[in-house]
Amino acid sequence: MKSRRNTLKVLGGGMLAMGLSSVLPGCGDKKKDQGGASKGTGEMTYRVNPTTGDRVSLLGYGCMRYPTLPDTDGVLDQEAINESIDYALEHGVNYFDTSPAYCRGQSETATGIALSRHPRDSYFIATKLSNFAPETWTRERSIAMFENSLKNLQVDYIDYLLLHSIGQGGMETFNKRYEDNGILDYLIEKKKEGKIRNLGFSYHGDIAVFDYLLQQHDEGRVNWDFVQIQLNYVDQKHAKDLNPRNTNGEYLYGELQKRGIPAVIMEPLLGGRLASLPTNLSKLLKEKRPDDSVASWAFRYAGTPEGVLTVLSGMTYMEHLKENVNTYSPLLTVNEEEDHLLQRIATMMLEYPTVDCNACDYCMPCPYGLDIPGIFTFYNKMVNEGTIVTDNQDPAYRQARKDFLVGLFREVEPRRQAGRCTNCGECLDHCPQTIDIPAQMEKIHHYAEGLRRNTLS
Repeated sequence: MKSRRNTLKVLGGGMLAMGLSSVLPGCGDKKKDQGGASKGTGEMTYRVNPTTGDRVSLLGYGCMRYPTLPDTDGVLDQEAINESIDYALEHGVNYFDTSPAYCRGQSETATGIALSRHPRDSYFIATKLSNFAPETWTRERSIAMFENSLKNLQVDYIDYLLLHSIGQGGMETFNKRYEDNGILDYLIEKKKEGKIRNLGFSYHGDIAVFDYLLQQHDEGRVNWDFVQIQLNYVDQKHAKDLNPRNTNGEYLYGELQKRGIPAVIMEPLLGGRLASLPTNLSKLLKEKRPDDSVASWAFRYAGTPEGVLTVLSGMTYMEHLKENVNTYSPLLTVNEEEDHLLQRIATMMLEYPTVDCNACDYCMPCPYGLDIPGIFTFYNKMVNEGTIVTDNQDPAYRQARKDFLVGLFREVEPRRQAGRCTNCGECLDHCPQTIDIPAQMEKIHHYAEGLRRNTLS
């Protein structure tokens, strides 16, 4: 392991002394920039983990949304995964984030197959102790999950191990998952043994749990080497506006910065919504940088703060991977003027009634067959495209009705649409965004039925 650290360690490389304007003073790149493309012209940008010296690519490969084979009900396309991971490694990406819960339990195995074809010192593996279900809260089951991750990933140690999605269920649930069974102390011991090189956690939900774990850091019980948080130019100041149970990114990032804990960023695109803005909002970005994609703005924003170690992206398709590699090769940080523009857009986005879904698939599979993420993704797309109408006397009604109903039929199988929801509530405890999924399904079904029957008024 010592030789691995020497291979990947660098003195001061890639650390950009930049910060978000709402967190740190000054938000501009000192380089003069007159607009135009931010596509990469050189090598990948790297950041250094101050606790271990790991030289980590600013773009992290999120292994949650791997491609699947057609007509297989979710069987992963290993050949396509291998191809994408090969490309990522060839272009400087060295951080791969997976979980026992991703891709219906297939992600770790697929990731292990793809990465094991490459030298072990050429990549960092991040995975999680995803003991969400009560039957996994026992010490034996949680330990078995950790050991199974090593087996599935075909490794002897985990580079970055996370307590997965702490905060869901509050302190009571956290204690049952990690304290009452001694699992947090077990993981601390595994770090001392070298089975875990960096120990951290990912956060969604009750802020009391986030604060509690930072208190444990302050008191010296555990040294958090990194923490994974949700941060993008909307959640930075408006996460609580989208959902009162969420926590604004500026607080999460600020608390980590106080302690010098590197941040790993998830959901830089807010579940894809920042890659497909309403036309009037995307126009503002195109006027500033005509050759840049809307998504690249969000990735640049997420990568700008100096305390960010890596930004995760679940890249299903090769074109997404190539674009994100370009954006970070090297990173052109967001300057003060651009930051103000993005904050303006974030405020304007609050006027659009999208569902706060990040398409994480934690709610799946639905026992009644609903495609919950697919329904929300389609609905949000229609909102962003201005296709939602509330009155059948609206001049745009006929075209909007056609676009919505035809699009819904194409995007979501009829037997998996919102009207099939039975309000069983099984999905509720699994949603990191604490969405009232049955209520949203009822709203979307009611709207679709109103279009079908021409009863909107």
